[in-house]
Amino acid sequence: MVFPATPPAAVTVPRGVRIGYGVGAICTATFSTVPGLLLLFYMTNVLAVPAWIAGVVVFLPKLWDMFINPWVGQRSDRTVSRFGARRPWMLLGAFTLPVTFALTFAGPPLTGMSAAVYVAACYFLTATAYAFYEVPYKAMPAEMTDDYHERSSLLQWRMAFVGLGILLSGGVAPLIAGTDVTGYRTMGLVIGAVLLLSMLASFFGTARAPMIAQAEAEPSIAAQFAAARSNRTFMVLLGLSCAQMFSAGIMLAGSPYFATYTLGDPSATTTLFLGIVGPLLITMPPWIWLSKRYDKRGAMMLASALFMVGTVAMVFSGLLGPVYAHVCVLLVGIGYAGFQMLQFSMLSDVIVHDALVTGKRRAGVFTGLWTAAETVVFAFGALVLGWLLGATGFVESNPSTPVAQPESATTAVLYGTTLLPALLMGVSILLVTRYTLTAEKLAEAGAAGPQVG
Repeated sequence: MVFPATPPAAVTVPRGVRIGYGVGAICTATFSTVPGLLLLFYMTNVLAVPAWIAGVVVFLPKLWDMFINPWVGQRSDRTVSRFGARRPWMLLGAFTLPVTFALTFAGPPLTGMSAAVYVAACYFLTATAYAFYEVPYKAMPAEMTDDYHERSSLLQWRMAFVGLGILLSGGVAPLIAGTDVTGYRTMGLVIGAVLLLSMLASFFGTARAPMIAQAEAEPSIAAQFAAARSNRTFMVLLGLSCAQMFSAGIMLAGSPYFATYTLGDPSATTTLFLGIVGPLLITMPPWIWLSKRYDKRGAMMLASALFMVGTVAMVFSGLLGPVYAHVCVLLVGIGYAGFQMLQFSMLSDVIVHDALVTGKRRAGVFTGLWTAAETVVFAFGALVLGWLLGATGFVESNPSTPVAQPESATTAVLYGTTLLPALLMGVSILLVTRYTLTAEKLAEAGAAGPQVG
């Protein structure tokens, strides 16, 4: 009797590797959170930097990401070492990022324009160091397993640590920073130590990660952009992710202003932030279930809709009070948790689908461009908010000379941190409808094999 051939089993990632990979997300979550939450406010309300200049300082170093991130992706695709292709770059990031991060918040005796120049230079170096770690880190899931739902399970561990990292950094960093330069200096050192421990733990924790295939590098940065443009599914996913991160970037940068000028309580920055990120720790299993029940596209649409509804409802916080505001923020947080997890899971699917269709492994190509775009648009949120505040008459200050803000500026804070993020999330929902990669299409691509010619 002849039995049909049994298809090869999907590679299962060991639990120890899942944890080792996941703990590295504390670094990515912390780095995304603390500057996004505090850097703009630090410059305008501690270093007396004008709001529009502070927005430029936050944004300009991120433009460098458009070049350094694809370069790191290309180089890590080509790297051959006893540590693998990705992990040497992660180690380089571990040795550089904590130092540059601490320097960014070192608070030398500078204010105004001279302080802006100092912060811009340090933040430029920080963005470079972060690229060394983040680009190869995000490329790893697509190279560990070729199973559609195994990647979601792997990324569930990542998102659990993302939630932990955001919860700790977003809750603790503002408390350490306080309202003066000494507090911010201490915060920079403490968070720098957290970054170091997370990156080293991930480097050693992924030492035994399975590798289903080695990536194939494109010959140039221009070829990387061409490869990305040729993949329609990737471009749609990149577009919807950019809209989501632009929205989240505005909301995160606006949180201290919303707490201070809408709720009248600067300390509410911490509780508002915990409301946004807290759901990351407890809603991952439901989001995994929803992604299996309604596919990732349906779950993504639901997550985006929850975020949008919550931000629109926040408009009435000034009338209905802080408790109401926190309930709205919790709804925002549930949506935020969903699209954060789904973004990275869908990116891994796109990378695998591209490999099945083209016969090439180009994880570094896509994650390099993805990470660059993500960080740029996230920082662009702070830039837009800074310009909006500057245009409406927001007055910069330092802790020793607090000032009363004009009504136009406080109105801009309210609507800029609520309706503007909601509008951008609506754009992302429209783009979700154009995303067509499902588990069935991925299976079909695997059965068809590479399309030559």
